[in-house]
Amino acid sequence: MELSDYIRILRKNWLIIILLTFVGLGAAVGFTATRTPIYESSSTIFVSTQAGSSAAELQQGSSFAQARINTYVGLVATPIVLAPVISQLDLPTTPESLAKEVKAAGALNSTLIAITVSDPDAARAATLANAVAASLSEVVPQLEPEASDGTSPVRLSLVSEAQAPASPSSPNVPLNLALGALIGLALGVAAAVLRTSLDNRIRVPREAEQITSAPNIGAIAYDAKAKERPLIVHADPLSPRAESFRALRTNLQFLDMGGRASFVVTSSIPSEGKSTTTINLAIALADAGKRVALLDTDLRKPKVAEYLSIEGGAGLTDVLIGRAKVNEVMLPWGGRSLYVLPAGKIPPNPSELLGSAQMGTLLNMLEKDFDVVLCDAPPLLPVTDAAILARVTSGALMVVAAGKTTKHQLTGATEALVAVGAKLAGFVMSMVPTRGPDSYYSAYGYGYGGYGYMATPEKPTRAERKLAKRAAKPSDHDMASGDDTESADAALGELGLALRRGAREAQQ
Repeated sequence: MELSDYIRILRKNWLIIILLTFVGLGAAVGFTATRTPIYESSSTIFVSTQAGSSAAELQQGSSFAQARINTYVGLVATPIVLAPVISQLDLPTTPESLAKEVKAAGALNSTLIAITVSDPDAARAATLANAVAASLSEVVPQLEPEASDGTSPVRLSLVSEAQAPASPSSPNVPLNLALGALIGLALGVAAAVLRTSLDNRIRVPREAEQITSAPNIGAIAYDAKAKERPLIVHADPLSPRAESFRALRTNLQFLDMGGRASFVVTSSIPSEGKSTTTINLAIALADAGKRVALLDTDLRKPKVAEYLSIEGGAGLTDVLIGRAKVNEVMLPWGGRSLYVLPAGKIPPNPSELLGSAQMGTLLNMLEKDFDVVLCDAPPLLPVTDAAILARVTSGALMVVAAGKTTKHQLTGATEALVAVGAKLAGFVMSMVPTRGPDSYYSAYGYGYGGYGYMATPEKPTRAERKLAKRAAKPSDHDMASGDDTESADAALGELGLALRRGAREAQQ
């Protein structure tokens, strides 16, 4: 993973991270509030020797005292020192329990001993510290060997009396809050990374490229209002969303398909936006002056005729079974060089029809008479129709819905194409979010603000149907360009005759 991936993870899961940080902070506040305040008070004892008057003797005595410091520090927590304190102060405890509240430490290269007592009561902590220091000062001379004159060579003097502290030493509120926030933050980051690792959905083009080994040729942003105008290139050609389809058109023209230009537009699962992508791409290609043939090869749930508001009772099915000629059912649309072949009636054997010799003959003839042939096909995972078609065309275009298609689904769809020897020409990301770390701008390097499209096909509105019907009628410009129309109809007529000859030959 790159640095940008980690930044994207943090941006995407910022709410979880902040929430867990506050949870950690709240836990620290609760823990601190339930702790009993503990006060610490310290007294200091100076250890000295009484023998010697010369510098050498004094130095020797100082070295002796330093060597004995650790021994005296160890004596502080013993019953011989603490029992007199308990008796003197009449404490309801034992030396073992009191030893847990008493700490002693000697500084390096020093003859000072610091005795610290921790207690919930500040005054009692100071009293205990002074009492333990006094008891240690009496016990040590008794334990050391007496000098020749009967006195102890070691003397302990109280040089700093313990005072009642003004504030507790525990709990340390700032430290607890800081630790709680840091622990919560760490848990939030861990949860974000784990959530991203377990997320199996395709969100950025790089993930799809790693699975398909195909180039990303376009990205269509999500638009909540897309259902109101699915044919955006026709309804609002100046919109940024329509421009994204023109960008897709440009990238498609740069694909090297060995001189062929017939594509099957499919997806892994339903409702990824393949139909609207196919239709808008066909309109964009026609607007660029390309002669485009749009075939609805989804013989299970056809949508092209519904979106374009044209008669779909007769179409591809009738042509493949020899019931109709191509020029009789292939209709011009929108006053453009765009010809649409609807699916027709739904047959009982879609896969067999699409894999028939008649279908191959039809595609070969259409490739000769049109610049681009687009086939709107069913999803790859539920049925094999798209894989069969992709084998006899120049390649397949895979529509991948960002945040919806899983890696497992895309892998299965890619393998379905590879299994039949079909070529995946490229993929198109649809439903790309316009906000957030996976947004159209952040993940793709460009964006169009709030524009985009949602690929869930729905029945066009009444206004959309009226607009499509007006567009399907020949305009004055189309009448003026009668020669082109007549030549196109003638080409379609010849195509129909050739297809029927091919069908008869296949039956013989």
